[in-house]
Amino acid sequence: MIAMGKTEKYINERIGKHGAILSVIIDPVDWPSPDDAVKAGVAASEAGADLVAVGGSMGAQGELLDVVTKDIKAKAHVPVVLFPGNIATLTRYADAVYFMSLLNSRNPYWISQAQTLAAPIVKRMGIEPLPVGYIVVEPGGTVGWVGDANLVPRSKPAIAAALALAGQYGGCRIIFTDAGSASQLGPVPVEMVSAVARVVDVPYLVAGGIRTPQQAADIIKAGADWVQIGTAVEKSKDAGKSIAEFAKAVRGAGAEKR
Repeated sequence: MIAMGKTEKYINERIGKHGAILSVIIDPVDWPSPDDAVKAGVAASEAGADLVAVGGSMGAQGELLDVVTKDIKAKAHVPVVLFPGNIATLTRYADAVYFMSLLNSRNPYWISQAQTLAAPIVKRMGIEPLPVGYIVVEPGGTVGWVGDANLVPRSKPAIAAALALAGQYGGCRIIFTDAGSASQLGPVPVEMVSAVARVVDVPYLVAGGIRTPQQAADIIKAGADWVQIGTAVEKSKDAGKSIAEFAKAVRGAGAEKR
């Protein structure tokens, strides 16, 4: 068992203190320029996000990833965590990485082989690995297609709960259910969130299709510890204001849950 690092301790402490946390994913590929991506990441930190995640797509790698991560880290006052699209989504400038196993992939590459290839690089770069059990829910979006996921049906919360429990029993210290970026069917259903939350004892993160602060609050009230947003920020005319509204909703729901 790997020791709990600084970022993981921070996550657990924030959840314990506030009842829920918010992260904002900045995919450098989705912003008009690296400067715009950096500004959004810094705005997230200043507006109340508890973490800034960088990555998401396979194009987020190399110099682009280095520059955006380094510049956000230089100005943000919260941890900067990598959300890998593949093994190249790694940079020494991040605090940590979602070291994810896609639990419902049909392809063993996404369950253990990518992790095997990435592990020596993570260690050499000194990035803190966050052991994440990743579950993709319908409609799944790009991540579902790329990850060859056997998508969890939205009407089958018990399947998501069983996958989550298996992930926890297998050593994952964070469970992550994701409906896919810009999900046209909306976020992971609250009934599924509740089913997963009832069986796991580790921090539970939900992402994908969360477009409004109320949706974020409902997910926290259903039992999640953590929500992550991305597209809602990209589409906003005022990223800072939008993030502040999400942060307020998440913090309020977290206080109620506590």
